[in-house]
Amino acid sequence: MAASAGPEIERLISLLAKLPGMGPRSARRATLALLKRRDQLLTPLADALSEAAAKVRACSICGAPDTRDPCAICSDPARDAALICVVEEAGALWAMERTGSYRGRYHVLGGLLSALDGVGPEALGVAPLVQRASHRDVREVILALPATVDGQTTAHYLTDRLVQSDVSVTSLARGVPVGGELDWLDDGTIAQALRARRPA
Repeated sequence: MAASAGPEIERLISLLAKLPGMGPRSARRATLALLKRRDQLLTPLADALSEAAAKVRACSICGAPDTRDPCAICSDPARDAALICVVEEAGALWAMERTGSYRGRYHVLGGLLSALDGVGPEALGVAPLVQRASHRDVREVILALPATVDGQTTAHYLTDRLVQSDVSVTSLARGVPVGGELDWLDDGTIAQALRARRPA
């Protein structure tokens, strides 16, 4: 960026570049778009960011971000309190909610176990999950974690920790996606689909 851009613009570019999926070039393009549409984008975005920073908190029960505590899902009496779906981050929760097919509650871990990154159980919401699962009303904990090494390591660890609770621990089925063609799938997905096959 040219030196004449000014420190405020440089700071905006630098902050935007830290967002997932945004590099320096994308951040510069986004900054220019915001500056060109100051009234339609920049000012409303600044207001929304300020309001979110002031009002959004992690739910004290499940860890999901919301403006109230408990969050909308935890305080909804129509949700099945006997089911807890464990997700890595809120993005996975939102993806589950988009389907409209799950009516239980959630637990947001806040990440995955990772020896390389130095993320241990104490850095995640493991203890609150074990405490919630030990409640007599809970009958099933669904592990909806990524099919990665860290995701599977976390799933195994949680399964071991939850063995003391009188709950069924399940995980999401994995395999061929709807509309997926075998030619385009990786070997691991095909192998998992074969292991998880069921009667037609």
